[in-house]
Order: sequence, then C-alpha cells, then structure tokens
Amino acid sequence: MPGGRLTQQERRQIALGLADGLAYAEIGRRLDRPTSTVTREVMRNGGPAAYRADLAQQATERRAPRRTRPAPRAPKAPPPAHGRDPEAVRGFEELLAGIFMQSGLPRMTARVLVSLYTTDTGSLTASELVQRLQVSPASVSKAVAFLESQGLIRRERDERRRERYNVDDDVWYQSMIATARSNARLVEATRQGAGVLGPGTPAAARLENIARFVDFVGESIVRAAEQAREILSTKPDAAPPAATGEGGGHEPS
Repeated sequence: MPGGRLTQQERRQIALGLADGLAYAEIGRRLDRPTSTVTREVMRNGGPAAYRADLAQQATERRAPRRTRPAPRAPKAPPPAHGRDPEAVRGFEELLAGIFMQSGLPRMTARVLVSLYTTDTGSLTASELVQRLQVSPASVSKAVAFLESQGLIRRERDERRRERYNVDDDVWYQSMIATARSNARLVEATRQGAGVLGPGTPAAARLENIARFVDFVGESIVRAAEQAREILSTKPDAAPPAATGEGGGHEPS
C-alpha cells in the first residue's frame, strides 16, 4: 500500500470518483489508499460538493514546508478573464448549480449547464468540460445528452470537427416551447382518457379539469415566450444623426 502524500493524479482520481457518486471506500480501493485518507482529503478541501483536485493540490503545497529545491509544479492555469476573482466565480457557480439542482437537475448536469453559462463564449467541447469540471468523459456525455434532450443546449461541430456544446439567447425560448409541446401531449392524453372513462363520470371530470388547466398554462407559456423573445431580442434603434448648421437645425430661409 503506497504511503506519503497524495499526488496530483490521485487527487484527480478522487474528484472523478466523487463526480461519479462513488463511496470513499471504493475510491480508496481504486487508489490503494485507506478510506480514512480519502475522507480526510475530501473534508479538509471543501467536502464532496466543492472538492477540486487543483485547489486541493495548491492548498497542500501552501501547507508544505519550504524545500531547498522544490519539485516542479504543473503549469499554472491562465489568469482569469476580465480581472474576475476566481473565488467569487467559484462561489457563484456553486450557488447557481445548487438552484438548478433544487429545480430537479442532477448535480453533474447542473454543473455542466453552469459551466456553459459562465463561459464568455457560451461554448465548450467535451474535453474542455472534462478538464474544467475534473470529471470523467462518461459523466459529461450523460449530462450533455440530457441537456440536449431538454432543449437547454445545442450541439455543433467546429472547424476541427470537434463537437461543441452551446448556449445562447435563444436556448431558453426553445426550452419553453419544448415544455409547451409536452403540455400539449398531456392535454391530448387526458382528454382521450376522459372519453375512455365515460363523459359525466367523476374520473372523466377530473381528467378534463387537468386538461383545461394544463392547456391554459401551456398557451400562456407560448404567448409569454413569444412576447419575451420579441421584446428582449429587439435592438434599440440607431440614434438619429446630429443636427448640423447654426440655429439648432432650423430650415434655411
């Protein structure tokens, strides 16, 4: 069984295991490390929800005593864009992911969606998501498949034939329309059920009430989505050219 400090590669494996929902004992077996080592590593570096391999490695290096000849470090990550505070950005990403999880998204799916929203380009490849989130390719693949099925992201190929996942201003509109279509299928099914159960029966009346309610809400969603799309996507008209000549633009006599 290996001893000594955890390596950066082992920390990456811990992050992958957490993202895949593995227990500490299973992660320890894969690393050939005691469960207590994995538990202590995770809990002293933010817990299972906030553990990041690169941050854990940096924290360990800060705690380690200075050496005469320090071991070479991995290349530093590029500085954050636009002078952003990395800690503030990570805190916001955790907050937004938590909100998405409360609305029903799985944890990894929420993290992928947040990564796309907080990237200036609004676009990432699968490998970029794996590196950014420190998770397995399988986890990313499962998450993007779900998001695409819900209309929350779109997939395209770039000039290097790599698949990219994108969010843009039209994504939420398309998602709302997909929700409205799902509502329409429910309306159709409940009205069909009302006919099967027999007009005038309590069960049929219940299903008809469901159909009427969902139909009303669905129409409201489509109407609001269309209005919001039209209003929010309209760019302000160009300012009129400034008046020239003396007298504030009076007509010449």
